[in-house]
Amino acid sequence: MDEAMQLRHYSDTKFDHRVAEGFPCSNPTVDLSVSWDAHGKNLLIYRPREHVVSKIHQFAKPGQQAPEPQAVRWKPDGQFLAVGWSDGYVRLMGLENNKAAHHIRVCGDDTATPNITHIGWSRNIVGRPQKKAQQSPAQPWQKLMSEELNLPGSPAPLDLPRELTFLEVDSALPNISPLPSSSAGAGEDGLVFTLRTGIDFLFQPFNTEDSDQVFVMVVGTSDGRLHLSIYDSFVIGDFRYTLPSSMYRPGVLQLIQHASHPEVSTHTLLLKSSADNDQAVYLVPMDLPFIPSSPINISLLASKLTTLQKLLRYVKQTQLHMQVEYKNTRELPSKFLRSVEGDLEQIAHGPTNIVQALFHTVVTGHAHEPLREWLVDSLAERGHKRWDKAVTAGLENLRGLIHENLLPSLERCAIILSRLRGLAQFYDSRDDIGFSVAQITRAMDIVSCLTMVGHKILLNVMDELDLFHAFSTWMRFQIDRFAAPNSASEELTEKEATMENSKVLVYVQRYLVESPMAIFLDEVATDDYSANWERAESGTSMLEELDTQLKRQEEGQAYLKAFPNVGFLVDYLTVRVNGVFKDIAEAQKRSVRFGQPTKIGLGQKIAKIDSTMCSERQDDEVDGLTFTALTEEGRDQEFFIFRTSIRIINGISSSVATTVAALSVDNGKIAEVKFMDSTTLVLLVNRQGNPANVIMVPIQSPGINYVPYQENNLPVSTPLSKQIQTGLITTTLPEDQSFTPIRMDVQNVTNARGEVPARVCLLGANRSVYRVFSLASGHDDKDAPRKPSTATAAAAARGD
Repeated sequence: MDEAMQLRHYSDTKFDHRVAEGFPCSNPTVDLSVSWDAHGKNLLIYRPREHVVSKIHQFAKPGQQAPEPQAVRWKPDGQFLAVGWSDGYVRLMGLENNKAAHHIRVCGDDTATPNITHIGWSRNIVGRPQKKAQQSPAQPWQKLMSEELNLPGSPAPLDLPRELTFLEVDSALPNISPLPSSSAGAGEDGLVFTLRTGIDFLFQPFNTEDSDQVFVMVVGTSDGRLHLSIYDSFVIGDFRYTLPSSMYRPGVLQLIQHASHPEVSTHTLLLKSSADNDQAVYLVPMDLPFIPSSPINISLLASKLTTLQKLLRYVKQTQLHMQVEYKNTRELPSKFLRSVEGDLEQIAHGPTNIVQALFHTVVTGHAHEPLREWLVDSLAERGHKRWDKAVTAGLENLRGLIHENLLPSLERCAIILSRLRGLAQFYDSRDDIGFSVAQITRAMDIVSCLTMVGHKILLNVMDELDLFHAFSTWMRFQIDRFAAPNSASEELTEKEATMENSKVLVYVQRYLVESPMAIFLDEVATDDYSANWERAESGTSMLEELDTQLKRQEEGQAYLKAFPNVGFLVDYLTVRVNGVFKDIAEAQKRSVRFGQPTKIGLGQKIAKIDSTMCSERQDDEVDGLTFTALTEEGRDQEFFIFRTSIRIINGISSSVATTVAALSVDNGKIAEVKFMDSTTLVLLVNRQGNPANVIMVPIQSPGINYVPYQENNLPVSTPLSKQIQTGLITTTLPEDQSFTPIRMDVQNVTNARGEVPARVCLLGANRSVYRVFSLASGHDDKDAPRKPSTATAAAAARGD
């Protein structure tokens, strides 16, 4: 029997543009929606009442069109929005700002880029499912715990090995500082690390409460590629699935749907082939056994690896900023010095370069005519001020970059690498972790080199600041002395007594023409770069080699010019660590396999499709149960639910069995089918002349007649009211003739910002009005998303 009730109005949003196909997409934890403005080329995140939380715009390369979104998906905890763009990238956008936190290259090149067809993003529980505890007659210590130590209200006893495994020291370290707001790099990372909110969001410490879960992303492309990544941005690899010979179809298989359940490591993919003319899909289990069976907690490992990835990006941007500031300290002074060098070379007697001329003036007080004219006429007070400002500001900024950005980030890199080395040592006998002690030790060696170089640059910066201050004061004095009338000579003589001539001489000799920091920050010739890279690859200790080359440089001997260079060391560290990432990903990728496919075919073209998954416990294993709902074109009142049971043993799928039920609504046309959770299918039914209905179908009701599925032999549909006696809920939209829903999105109950009820989100026929309705009775489900971090909820609440 149907239960009739009214939906409750929750919120309204009126878009200022016509929403593109595939949009809007609602956030699972807060009342946000994302829409694409095709005219303005903007991806907009809205709060109700037309409040734009974020505007995302991608700029085009010269001669190319700006990329457009092809697929979007919210992370289950609502913290990120994954956007698949037409340039082949999936960019993860946070709620804090409109800058991409992660860039994942999925497909394409500079000539041709396939389309991104679907993004699936879900949560999995790591580790093997807990077996039911068996009672043992002799457990005296457990009895003691239960009777004497486990007092009412007391916390559970701590697990010391677990506490040591997840012990974090990051929270004791100073926060990483944002980089200067001006972009030093040409890439998309140039502005990511410039805001405090973005930095805090990217470098959140690992939460031990999340150690039992990992988020998995599956991206499908039009050329048949399946891209798998975990923990936001750690890429496992790409796959191409082909059907067995008995089911072979020409062309590629494209991902159109993805379903999973937290307790099941096997995911379900729905693929389609162009040869089937949209009349069939292929349900393929994808086994991810590394999630339950990884010797290292996969959530902890992925957390450390993705944090290390972000730190390397941060270090690279810091290095680029350092080079910019160093050039700022040298370019303007070099320009001024070149203007006088030519005049000095032409004089018959006296110094032939600026160092000799200034040294002569410091020691004797006498200035040769070219130098005097240069100081009074060319440089003068205005030029001196520009010189002083450029050098002082550049050195101070360089000091800040090293002290506040480079060294703290290297310290964090060293901590993560040290932890990885400990894990590699502990699991040294296993070959399935993907990395070795030698690899991590090599990376730590390079970090030590960068740390040493950073400290040396910092010492040079401090010395140069002190010496330049003395030189600048002296040079200003000389400008005033040579430009002043004779009456001011006595006053200038008193100023001269305060000059630190020894520091001036040191600056002129060691810093004026070329800074000692040049060996660390100047660009390295290509030949030297390549030769030194080969030397580094030979396996010698980088730290010892660097120390040797610095000693040779100090002694005036020939040395390997790339070894002390910050850019070279950062590039070499990035390549080495990326090699570790690749090996770890390859170790996980080797365990991924695809199970037995099932062809789900209809007699006509498929109009609407959605899928969900739940778990079934069988003995000590957890099997997967996938439900797929479909409608046919031309049969607006009927829909099919395919129930696919997947037997899973030790994380690997084996037998697959599919049953099907054919159902129909009593009146109206089905406009959309969506799963609320693993127990409820929601139908949007439009009725001509009457308000639309939203019907909730209990898909696991014993009243539904599931029969074994046989291709090309589908059962005859039966009205819902005849098959389901209890649990079927029919709700009716408030009467409004101006609003006819054509698209539906559903979200389960969540507690991200207090208790948010289950929601039905509807887009009107004019594609500009978006209405959200709440259900009177929440449909809570055990696989509902967890409560996101406080930062996410606060960011989403800023519009209140």
